[in-house]
Amino acid sequence: MIIIVTASFAPAVALLMFFYLKDELEPEPVYLVIRSFFFGMLLVFPVSFLQFAIGSETDMTNTFLVSFFHVALTEEFFKWFVVVLFIFNHSAFKTRYDGIVYASAVSLGFAAVENLLYVSINGLETAIYRALFPVTVHALVGVLMGYYVGAAKFNFRFKAIYLLLALLIPAFFHGMYHLSLVRYSAVNYGLMPFMIVLWFTALYKIKQANQLSLSEYLKRGSHSLYSGVKRNGY
Repeated sequence: MIIIVTASFAPAVALLMFFYLKDELEPEPVYLVIRSFFFGMLLVFPVSFLQFAIGSETDMTNTFLVSFFHVALTEEFFKWFVVVLFIFNHSAFKTRYDGIVYASAVSLGFAAVENLLYVSINGLETAIYRALFPVTVHALVGVLMGYYVGAAKFNFRFKAIYLLLALLIPAFFHGMYHLSLVRYSAVNYGLMPFMIVLWFTALYKIKQANQLSLSEYLKRGSHSLYSGVKRNGY
């Protein structure tokens, strides 16, 4: 059992450390990142119950509806809700990149428990595939969610639009992943091109968030220095 737990959680923890260390300004409080990860872990149970209830009460056989609404939108909404409710207004959320750290932590907490349940049922031999695809997809759509949550945090004028994008864009990519999985059982044809696009998109957003965070940080520093000079009468 220890081996299964380790194999299930290791990819999520490794990816979270990667995103955490990509922060080019001050690192986030570890306790808050762990708390976000824990919130994500807890989400698996209400999400699974809701998906089961929807599946039981409806005859949803259309692969498009299943992929984008039953799976993707349901899971991404709960993750988005936790980020907005518990993280968005926290005093530790100081830069755009912080949104990526916290949203990816929530996503990876969810992915870790989902992975544990799947590997426990289907065997340890599925752990590598799960690490490369489902866990990684949760991580990367978490990056996209965090990018737009960060944009909403520091752009009050378009706050509502960015918060909506923080839900819809991850749900779109998650839905595309699930649709590719259903329609192309061979990994080479459907999933690999999709994963390459998703990785490039997420890495670009990481770079962009860091650049914007640094730029805004320097502007705030210059403004604080200027205000201090004016107060002292220089």
